Amino acid sequence: MATSDEYKREIMSDLARGDREVMPNAPQTEDYQNFDDFAQRSTREERQRLFGESLQHDRIPPAQMEPELRKAIAQIKPDERDDVAKEFFKELKKRGLSDRDLETQLALSTHNPKKMSADDVSKLASFAYHAHPDIFRDVLADKPWMMKFLSNPLVAAILGIAAAKWLSNRK
Repeated sequence: MATSDEYKREIMSDLARGDREVMPNAPQTEDYQNFDDFAQRSTREERQRLFGESLQHDRIPPAQMEPELRKAIAQIKPDERDDVAKEFFKELKKRGLSDRDLETQLALSTHNPKKMSADDVSKLASFAYHAHPDIFRDVLADKPWMMKFLSNPLVAAILGIAAAKWLSNRK
Protein backbone atom coordinates (compact mmCIF):
# COMPACT_ATOMS: atom_id res chain seq x y z
CA MET A 1 0.00 0.00 0.00
CA ALA A 2 1.36 3.43 -0.92
CA THR A 3 2.02 5.93 1.81
CA SER A 4 0.09 9.16 2.02
CA ASP A 5 3.08 11.15 0.72
CA GLU A 6 3.52 8.78 -2.22
CA TYR A 7 -0.19 9.03 -2.97
CA LYS A 8 -0.01 12.85 -2.93
CA ARG A 9 3.04 12.81 -5.23
CA GLU A 10 1.20 10.50 -7.62
CA ILE A 11 -1.82 12.83 -7.69
CA MET A 12 0.34 15.89 -8.26
CA SER A 13 2.23 14.06 -11.02
CA ASP A 14 -1.06 13.12 -12.69
CA LEU A 15 -2.25 16.71 -12.42
CA ALA A 16 1.00 18.02 -13.89
CA ARG A 17 0.61 15.70 -16.88
CA GLY A 18 -3.01 16.69 -17.30
CA ASP A 19 -4.22 13.13 -16.71
CA ARG A 20 -7.81 12.79 -15.74
CA GLU A 21 -10.45 10.14 -15.73
CA VAL A 22 -14.11 10.79 -16.27
CA MET A 23 -16.58 8.86 -14.18
CA PRO A 24 -19.57 7.39 -15.97
CA ASN A 25 -22.64 9.60 -15.59
CA ALA A 26 -20.53 12.34 -14.00
CA PRO A 27 -21.35 15.87 -15.04
CA GLN A 28 -18.81 17.15 -17.50
CA THR A 29 -16.59 19.91 -16.21
CA GLU A 30 -15.10 22.68 -18.24
CA ASP A 31 -11.56 22.34 -19.53
CA TYR A 32 -9.64 25.40 -18.45
CA GLN A 33 -6.48 26.46 -20.25
CA ASN A 34 -4.89 28.15 -17.24
CA PHE A 35 -5.78 29.76 -13.95
CA ASP A 36 -6.88 33.05 -15.53
CA ASP A 37 -9.23 31.08 -17.79
CA PHE A 38 -10.59 29.24 -14.74
CA ALA A 39 -11.03 32.52 -12.82
CA GLN A 40 -12.93 34.11 -15.72
CA ARG A 41 -15.12 31.21 -16.86
CA SER A 42 -15.82 29.18 -13.73
CA THR A 43 -18.93 29.85 -11.74
CA ARG A 44 -18.86 31.25 -8.24
CA GLU A 45 -20.33 27.93 -7.06
CA GLU A 46 -17.48 25.95 -8.65
CA ARG A 47 -14.93 28.19 -6.97
CA GLN A 48 -16.76 28.02 -3.62
CA ARG A 49 -16.83 24.23 -3.78
CA LEU A 50 -13.15 23.96 -4.68
CA PHE A 51 -12.00 26.48 -2.07
CA GLY A 52 -14.41 25.10 0.53
CA GLU A 53 -12.92 21.63 0.18
CA SER A 54 -9.35 22.89 0.13
CA LEU A 55 -9.08 25.90 2.42
CA GLN A 56 -9.49 24.28 5.80
CA HIS A 57 -7.35 24.70 8.91
CA ASP A 58 -6.59 20.99 9.12
CA ARG A 59 -5.21 21.04 5.58
CA ILE A 60 -3.57 24.47 5.38
CA PRO A 61 -2.82 25.74 8.88
CA PRO A 62 -3.09 29.47 9.61
CA ALA A 63 0.66 29.60 10.29
CA GLN A 64 1.22 28.62 6.64
CA MET A 65 -1.62 30.73 5.21
CA GLU A 66 -0.88 34.04 6.96
CA PRO A 67 2.54 34.77 5.42
CA GLU A 68 1.13 33.80 2.03
CA LEU A 69 -1.75 36.23 2.46
CA ARG A 70 0.64 39.03 3.41
CA LYS A 71 2.73 38.43 0.28
CA ALA A 72 -0.30 38.06 -2.00
CA ILE A 73 -2.12 41.15 -0.74
CA ALA A 74 1.06 43.24 -0.98
CA GLN A 75 1.21 42.37 -4.70
CA ILE A 76 -2.33 43.31 -5.71
CA LYS A 77 -3.26 46.74 -7.02
CA PRO A 78 -4.57 49.26 -4.46
CA ASP A 79 -8.06 49.37 -6.03
CA GLU A 80 -8.28 45.56 -5.95
CA ARG A 81 -7.08 45.60 -2.35
CA ASP A 82 -9.89 48.08 -1.56
CA ASP A 83 -12.41 45.69 -3.13
CA VAL A 84 -11.14 42.81 -1.03
CA ALA A 85 -11.32 44.87 2.18
CA LYS A 86 -14.84 46.11 1.33
CA GLU A 87 -15.98 42.54 0.71
CA PHE A 88 -14.54 41.29 4.01
CA PHE A 89 -16.13 44.19 5.91
CA LYS A 90 -19.49 43.61 4.21
CA GLU A 91 -19.53 39.90 5.02
CA LEU A 92 -18.25 40.35 8.58
CA LYS A 93 -20.89 43.04 9.20
CA LYS A 94 -23.54 40.39 8.43
CA ARG A 95 -22.10 38.51 11.44
CA GLY A 96 -22.53 41.53 13.68
CA LEU A 97 -18.94 42.81 13.48
CA SER A 98 -18.78 46.51 12.64
CA ASP A 99 -15.89 47.96 10.71
CA ARG A 100 -15.01 50.20 13.69
CA ASP A 101 -14.96 47.23 16.08
CA LEU A 102 -12.71 45.35 13.69
CA GLU A 103 -10.44 48.37 13.39
CA THR A 104 -9.94 48.33 17.16
CA GLN A 105 -9.83 44.56 17.62
CA LEU A 106 -7.31 43.97 14.80
CA ALA A 107 -5.29 47.16 15.39
CA LEU A 108 -5.97 48.42 11.87
CA SER A 109 -4.79 51.89 10.91
CA THR A 110 -8.28 52.71 9.61
CA HIS A 111 -11.66 51.16 8.89
CA ASN A 112 -11.88 52.92 5.52
CA PRO A 113 -11.01 50.34 2.81
CA LYS A 114 -9.69 53.05 0.45
CA LYS A 115 -7.13 54.14 3.04
CA MET A 116 -6.11 50.69 4.28
CA SER A 117 -2.55 49.49 3.82
CA ALA A 118 -1.68 46.05 2.53
CA ASP A 119 -0.85 45.11 6.13
CA ASP A 120 -4.35 46.15 7.27
CA VAL A 121 -6.03 44.07 4.55
CA SER A 122 -3.76 41.13 5.43
CA LYS A 123 -4.84 41.34 9.08
CA LEU A 124 -8.47 41.41 7.98
CA ALA A 125 -8.00 38.41 5.66
CA SER A 126 -6.13 36.45 8.35
CA PHE A 127 -8.88 37.19 10.86
CA ALA A 128 -11.47 35.88 8.41
CA TYR A 129 -9.41 32.75 7.73
CA HIS A 130 -9.10 32.08 11.49
CA ALA A 131 -12.52 33.05 12.78
CA HIS A 132 -14.81 32.88 9.76
CA PRO A 133 -13.37 30.46 7.17
CA ASP A 134 -16.64 30.42 5.24
CA ILE A 135 -16.39 34.18 4.71
CA PHE A 136 -12.77 33.80 3.66
CA ARG A 137 -13.77 31.11 1.15
CA ASP A 138 -16.64 33.20 -0.21
CA VAL A 139 -14.51 36.31 -0.67
CA LEU A 140 -11.84 34.25 -2.42
CA ALA A 141 -14.55 32.74 -4.66
CA ASP A 142 -15.65 36.28 -5.55
CA LYS A 143 -12.06 37.45 -6.08
CA PRO A 144 -10.34 34.37 -7.57
CA TRP A 145 -7.54 36.45 -9.09
CA MET A 146 -6.07 36.63 -5.55
CA MET A 147 -5.11 32.96 -5.92
CA LYS A 148 -2.50 33.71 -8.55
CA PHE A 149 -0.59 35.82 -6.03
CA LEU A 150 -0.25 32.93 -3.59
CA SER A 151 2.92 30.88 -3.89
CA ASN A 152 2.97 27.92 -6.26
CA PRO A 153 3.34 25.34 -3.44
CA LEU A 154 0.26 26.69 -1.67
CA VAL A 155 -1.80 26.83 -4.87
CA ALA A 156 -0.66 23.29 -5.70
CA ALA A 157 -1.71 22.20 -2.21
CA ILE A 158 -5.16 23.76 -2.62
CA LEU A 159 -5.71 22.18 -6.03
CA GLY A 160 -4.07 18.90 -5.01
CA ILE A 161 -6.33 18.55 -1.99
CA ALA A 162 -9.38 19.10 -4.18
CA ALA A 163 -8.09 16.52 -6.69
CA ALA A 164 -7.38 14.01 -3.91
CA LYS A 165 -10.90 14.46 -2.54
CA TRP A 166 -12.35 13.93 -6.02
CA LEU A 167 -10.23 10.81 -6.55
CA SER A 168 -11.18 9.35 -3.17
CA ASN A 169 -14.88 9.82 -3.98
CA ARG A 170 -14.47 7.61 -7.04
CA LYS A 171 -13.76 4.49 -4.95
